[in-house]
Amino acid sequence: MSHNNGQELSIKPAQRRTSSWDMFATWVGANANNGTWYIGGVLAACGFAAAMGVLLFSSALSYVFLSLIGFIGFKTGVSTMGISRASFGLRGSFLPSAINVTQFIGWTAVNTYIAATSVSYLMHDIAGWPLYGQAGGSKGIICGILVMSILHIISIASGSRSVQLIERIGIILVFIFVLWESIVVFQTVSLHEIMSWHVPAKFKMNTGTAVDTVAAFNLAWVTAGADFTRFTRKKSAATVMPFAGALLGVVWFAFIGLVATISIAIASGSYDPNNSDPSTIASKLGLGVLALLVIILTSMTANAVNLMAAGSALSNIFPRLKLKASLWIVAVLATFVTFIPMILGSFLDAFIVFLDYVGMVLGPIISIIIVDFYLRNHGSYRLSELTKRNGCYWYTNGINWVAIVTWVSGAGIFFILQHSSILEKTMGATFITMLISGVVYYYLMKLFYGGSKKDVN
Repeated sequence: MSHNNGQELSIKPAQRRTSSWDMFATWVGANANNGTWYIGGVLAACGFAAAMGVLLFSSALSYVFLSLIGFIGFKTGVSTMGISRASFGLRGSFLPSAINVTQFIGWTAVNTYIAATSVSYLMHDIAGWPLYGQAGGSKGIICGILVMSILHIISIASGSRSVQLIERIGIILVFIFVLWESIVVFQTVSLHEIMSWHVPAKFKMNTGTAVDTVAAFNLAWVTAGADFTRFTRKKSAATVMPFAGALLGVVWFAFIGLVATISIAIASGSYDPNNSDPSTIASKLGLGVLALLVIILTSMTANAVNLMAAGSALSNIFPRLKLKASLWIVAVLATFVTFIPMILGSFLDAFIVFLDYVGMVLGPIISIIIVDFYLRNHGSYRLSELTKRNGCYWYTNGINWVAIVTWVSGAGIFFILQHSSILEKTMGATFITMLISGVVYYYLMKLFYGGSKKDVN
């Protein structure tokens, strides 16, 4: 473990050049991707009104936590995983880092699979290959996964400038595509028809399940919040802009996925939640080859960020591993993970299992970090101690076992509450688990460590 001054973890005010507009655009862009469309399609199983209610409630509450983590990044200049050293211990922070590696590899796989579906549709249109689900249809999806994985490796291997270029071009094309898809949808069916549509009983999704689904999707960004906000000089840019940008992005893009999925169900006379992905929607709406190419590009824009986050977290666990090597490792792992839905036979089933995992492991981590900073340490950390062996954040051999025990119990509580029929039908298990985890951590810390470790930065 490093003995160097902890200030090196922190971005100095002179190095902070991210404007409020950049921060807003970053978080709108974070949700301008395939996965957000797909979430909207999955929520169609609630019906339009319930889906929009859940989307607004669960997203807004999730992004309050994004703002809280964002402020810590602004105040300290330290990344989220760097901040977690104060609550989990210097070595204990490897746990949230490892979870960040797995969840961002998972999101990379989700976006890759959705884009691979687009590649398979392209090959069907261009070369007449059978679609996935038909005899011989695996060829197209396997080709798609390999093509997308190569594109992702190119995007991260070319450095941050090419990634930035991909992001800027991608976002413009995505906005155009979303407006185009919206026009096509509302030419096909009216908003009144969409609002009046009823979900077939066998596909109906409970409200609590939907809240947990949306929460898992949104909380995944919270653990990367400070990574961005530490580069801004203004408090509002670190708190208001991430909240507003991420909320606008998720509501806008999930809304498109929602109405497009319902419109296809109305037009075709049958609803299939497995057809909620953008490629199937684009194909059934007759949007053509260009739409599929845009979906492929959005996978590259989203996954450049996902792979960078996974690679950075891996480097935090193995400091001797250079970032470039970490990026290659996570890119290769993500390729293998992308094949899991093919093995399970259903992308939707694999996606729901993944979201359950994200909700179970991330909620308690976020609660612990927030409670530790705001309530235990009254909004201030000793930055010089964040890399210091035997310092105040060293705890027991570098691990704060109170945080570990709280996290394990929080994951267990989530698993139990998720199977409660009352919560399944009402508000879900995620936010209640986060509240319980925060309370447990606060009082266990008070019991074992007494006062705070507050000091001046």
